[in-house]
Amino acid sequence: MSTSTQKLQILILCTANSARSQMAEGLLRELVSDRADVYSAGAKPSSVNPDAIAAMRERGIDISGQSSDHLSKYLETEFDYVITVCDNAAETCPTFPGRAVRIHWSFPDPAAVNGEDDDVQRSFIKTRDGLERRLQDWLSSLG
Repeated sequence: MSTSTQKLQILILCTANSARSQMAEGLLRELVSDRADVYSAGAKPSSVNPDAIAAMRERGIDISGQSSDHLSKYLETEFDYVITVCDNAAETCPTFPGRAVRIHWSFPDPAAVNGEDDDVQRSFIKTRDGLERRLQDWLSSLG
């Protein structure tokens, strides 16, 4: 990460802001500590998915206090990075002011998995672990 004393401003977007972006927000906050301000939002926000909360709790991160926000809340904010974690968000993401670098990572929606509770939870854990690997690799590339 940058040696500058100014915190990076990072926004993570997903359509419903209920699972992928919420998990990514919690993971990134954990990974960057106080070196960045991390937010998440969606075009059609709902609420934080209980299965996402459970998957993150298993990882030792509590996201139960996070909120599902509409991306319009952040349209006037200057971000260093805007990361989309679903294809729909990447296609509908508005332009943010300033120098925001847009990054897209395509992750399937774990909430779309139907089946037994174990199958659903495995899908959330798989998505969580994939997001964490991607975030770690990205942070390493920043230096």
